[in-house]
Amino acid sequence: MTERAELLGRIADESRRHYAAWTLFNQALADHLGLHPTDLQCISLLDLASGPLTTGEVARLTGLTPGSATRLVDRLARAGLVERRTDPADRRRALVAMAPGAAERIGNAWEVPGTAFRDVLERYSDEQLALIGDYLARGTEVGRSQAERLRGAGAP
Repeated sequence: MTERAELLGRIADESRRHYAAWTLFNQALADHLGLHPTDLQCISLLDLASGPLTTGEVARLTGLTPGSATRLVDRLARAGLVERRTDPADRRRALVAMAPGAAERIGNAWEVPGTAFRDVLERYSDEQLALIGDYLARGTEVGRSQAERLRGAGAP
């Protein structure tokens, strides 16, 4: 086996471990906050968005059906994490936005794990961090497109 093949194999194995650990961490953090893991990820995506989103956009980002996305937004609204606002461009449409204090509530739960993750990143040079950032961005796009492909393919 070539050195490159060994490296690619190691990365594949570590990626699987990483995704499994991240899934377990996401579940633990969601449990800690009294949320469903999908709800926690929706909050994260809303926080990263450049502004409020429609429920249809929430559905697209999360891969949920429009009905499931509506129920997700309902749960988050009941939990005080999001609020629905009238779209100023179209008063018939509602937008979903983070509720006041929601980012702080989630941020407080992220304080200790966030520090631990930052400590890991402190070990890398700026050049290595740029490479890690590039890999994560590209990997995110592959994950997003493969999730869409699998949803479109249906069950085997």
